[in-house]
Amino acid sequence: MSARDRLTDGLYGLGWSTVKNLPEPVAVRVGRTIADLAWKRRGKGVLRLESNYARVVPDASPERLAELSRAGMRSYLRYWMESFRLPAWSKERIKSGFDPKDLHHLTDGLAAGRGVVLALPHMANWDLAGAWVTTKLQTPFTTVAERLKPETLYDRFVAYREGLGMEVLPHSGGTAFGTLARRLRDGGLVCLVAERDLSSSGVEVQFFGEATRIPAGPALLAQQTGALLLPVTLWYDDSPVMQGRVHPPIEVPESGSRAQKTSVMAQALADAFATGIADHPEDWHMLQRLWLKDLDPTKNPAKNSVKNPAGDSAEDSAKKAPAPEKGTS
Repeated sequence: MSARDRLTDGLYGLGWSTVKNLPEPVAVRVGRTIADLAWKRRGKGVLRLESNYARVVPDASPERLAELSRAGMRSYLRYWMESFRLPAWSKERIKSGFDPKDLHHLTDGLAAGRGVVLALPHMANWDLAGAWVTTKLQTPFTTVAERLKPETLYDRFVAYREGLGMEVLPHSGGTAFGTLARRLRDGGLVCLVAERDLSSSGVEVQFFGEATRIPAGPALLAQQTGALLLPVTLWYDDSPVMQGRVHPPIEVPESGSRAQKTSVMAQALADAFATGIADHPEDWHMLQRLWLKDLDPTKNPAKNSVKNPAGDSAEDSAKKAPAPEKGTS
């Protein structure tokens, strides 16, 4: 293991071992202080965040974009402070920590036994939402995680999420997709973070008026298994309780080829994400390049690739969380 890998692993280990034991008001202050320091440094991640927000709020002034990026960094560090502390939260704290709207879309789908795919963008705290599902609804679910380097860091993330009641599959070729399909055919729940896929297998969509790609997996899973595909968006308000919305199901088109159906469903998914992000842009944690215009694959194709047909994972940004303004692509 390289010195950098040891440092990265050590920082995450410190977070889970130390931050989780801090009193909540102290953890909030620590997270906000780190966020403000990172924002003032005006590193690559902050500048990329502002550039992405400029697509979401096209009429925003430079001053408004700076305000948004500061709020965005605070939201991003709130995510990390909460995530480090989640293993120490009581069941009651988890149950009271999330207030999703229109939950009936999810509960009705599960009650019908047809399987449900929840697809989320990188908003607020998707780990807390997952912990709430396993705790409040007492419903286990399956998700996918990219393999990280060092391997010990990947193991930490898997152990963390499994400790919250999630089944975590490593993404490896088509193996994860097949397992997800089996879970859905058995009436289970699958959750995927799914607004960023820069690999050749992604589906091109219009997102805030420009082209990008999102994973095909959620739409393909719904087509192949008959599961409901439900977009979910999350946000913070001024309270300790995270807010969220389960959007109406994205239906499988009645006609067209598989590729055509996937394209239509992916666009509907992107539109639902865009609605939630436009309402709460500061809670969208996208510190990486997303739109095709911002990418230059001829320079470094591997760096710009996220090879995960089932859905993007939180770990692509997690690897850079200790210094979010550095090394983002």
